[in-house]
Order: sequence, then structure tokens, then C-alpha cells
Amino acid sequence: MNTLSRLAFPPRRVLSALLIAASVALPVCPTFAVAAEPNSDQATSVNGQQKKLPRIVVLATGGTISGTADARSAIGYNSGERTGQQLVKDVPGIGKFATISAEQISNVGSQDMSDAIWFQLAKRIDEIFARGEADGIVITHGTDTMEETAFFLKNVVHSRQPVVLVGSMRPGGVVSADGPNNLLEAVEVAASPQSQGRGVMVVINDTIHDPRWITKTNTTSVQTFLSPNAGPIGYVDPASIRFVDPVTEPRRAPYPLPATGPLPRVEIVYAHSNMDAAQIDHAVADNAKGIVIAGVGDGDVSKAAMAAMERAAKMGIVVVRASRVGSGFVNRNVEVDDDKSGFVAALDLNPQKARLLTQLLIANGITSPAKVQEAFSATY
Repeated sequence: MNTLSRLAFPPRRVLSALLIAASVALPVCPTFAVAAEPNSDQATSVNGQQKKLPRIVVLATGGTISGTADARSAIGYNSGERTGQQLVKDVPGIGKFATISAEQISNVGSQDMSDAIWFQLAKRIDEIFARGEADGIVITHGTDTMEETAFFLKNVVHSRQPVVLVGSMRPGGVVSADGPNNLLEAVEVAASPQSQGRGVMVVINDTIHDPRWITKTNTTSVQTFLSPNAGPIGYVDPASIRFVDPVTEPRRAPYPLPATGPLPRVEIVYAHSNMDAAQIDHAVADNAKGIVIAGVGDGDVSKAAMAAMERAAKMGIVVVRASRVGSGFVNRNVEVDDDKSGFVAALDLNPQKARLLTQLLIANGITSPAKVQEAFSATY
């Protein structure tokens, strides 16, 4: 099958088979490890024999899972008020899966997630595995930008050992808080031999997702995370793990991070009716190195906006057509002549993930439309 055919008929997963740190963040340079009290036993009995438990490091970043209820409303809460150590201590039975230690990377609501925290996470993960400090890693994270952090880590972390992101939709101290069970299942997945070689995953609400596909679909529901174009890669409960796909090798090596400084500026411009060129022109004036269009339908925009996109592309700015629709593909050369205009089609990456991949590509000197398109296709 040639390249155009792959883009027009993309493969489909079988469903059944530095920088500006947020002002509220803890200092991101110092980290500290603590032994989790529920996990003092280093071994567990299996069929009458002692078996050494896997070692899991929890890297805490904040979010609702670390939040506490607030009386300002029936569902009010404050993010990032409890530490990773406290979260682990409050989960009954978690110690049967692993010997756990916790480190506090930050304590922010994920709306304040930054390149600085991302870089620190990526470097610490690589360090932990390079030094043999753990068999798996769990990252506690807010849900608003968890899919972006997971996709970033999937593209930059060098090890294929399990890195599991987990969050919750309800804070601690409320009726039916989902954080404790989600954290228990995240540790269970990270510690499982079945997870070796799978790299970065997201575990939430009894499901396991690949960062490429997962997205948040509801503002408050505990069943907010879905993978619209693929489905979960597995399912988990406190007694079992079931992956529906075998372990596969990545199609490319991880992208190196810039030695210094933030990722390049890439703006997302949201398309709408009666759209003019102003937002795109402003992005160019603000020295954006890339522009991702959250287009209508199949990544389309008005004629005025299209002309502005073409001007930007001729200036060497990477222009990517994504869609504001929640599922489906943006294919090349359908309503828009991408070849002629110098655009990149995001395929089924949503605008926020398309932005992130574009940042990594520009940071690594990949800016030609053909090479950027090739990199988007290689995410499968």
C-alpha cells in the first residue's frame, strides 16, 4: 500500500483484540523519595513460595486526585493539596502489588502543567530506569491535560518499561471518590509483567489506554476518558489485567528534548463560522513557529483563513490541519490541496496532540511539510 493509500485509509486498531513554572507549584528542582508505609513487606507469598515484589516509583504532580473537597459548592474542590506519599498511604491493599516509593515533582492543577514539569518528568523517568531504581513508574496527574503529558512522554521517554499516568474526576474526602481505586489499578498495571515493553499508558476508570488515542470527553463524568478511534488497549480491576493487543515495537526512536529552553511556540487556532484571518495573522506576528488549525469538519476553514494559512506556510511556518470534531480523520488533499499549499494533515491526532508533536518536530529541526507529514503518519 502506498503512502497516499495509507493516509486515505489509515490502519484501525481492533477494538476487541527553563521555563515558566506555575506560581502554585512546589519547587520543581528538589525531589524527595519516601517509603510508603503500607508496603513495608518486600515479598509476598505465591503458591506457598516467597516472591519479591516489583518496585514502583510514584511521581506526583498534583491534580484532582491530590485535591480536597471545598464547601463553596456541592462539587467544589481544590487541586493539588495532598502529596504522593499521602495518596499511597490512603489506598488499602496497594502494598500487595509492589514496594512503593513516592516523589513530589510538583503539586499543580493540570491546567498549570508546563514544559518545565514535562522536562523534569521525562528526565527523572529516564534516570530511574537507567539506574535500575524501579520496575515501573506511576504518575499522578490532573485530568485536564493528562492526555497531553502522556503523549509527550510517549514521544520522548527512552525506556519501554511501564510508565502509567493516573488521575481522578473526584477529589479525596467526597462520596464515591475514584482516586484510590484508580491509583491501586495504576500500580497494579505498572507492576504487572504483562506491561513490560508497553511504555507509557493511561489507567483510569478500569480501562487502560494508549496515549496516542485517549482524550477527555466529558467535563465531570468519571467515564470521561475514551479512545474514540481505537478503544482501550486493556481493562483492569483489582483482581486482573486483560490487554487486548500484543506488545509491539515502536516505529521510531524517541525525540530528543532541547538542551535548554522551552519547546517552540506553536499556536492552536479554533475555526468557526464567519472566520477571518485575524487569529492566524496574530499567531504569525507573535513569532509562532507552527500553527495548528482546529478546523471544522475535515480540518477546513473559511477562504479568508485559508489564504492566511497559505501565507504562513510560505514563510516557513509549519501549518497543520486538525479538526475540532471529536473523532475521525483529517486526510490529505480532500477538500484542500495540501500538496499545493504546503500543509500537514493531522490524521486523527486532536489539535492539542498535533500541537505537541509539531513542537517536538520543530525542536528537532523537522520543518518541511513532507517530513512533518511523515512523522505524523509514523505515530501509528
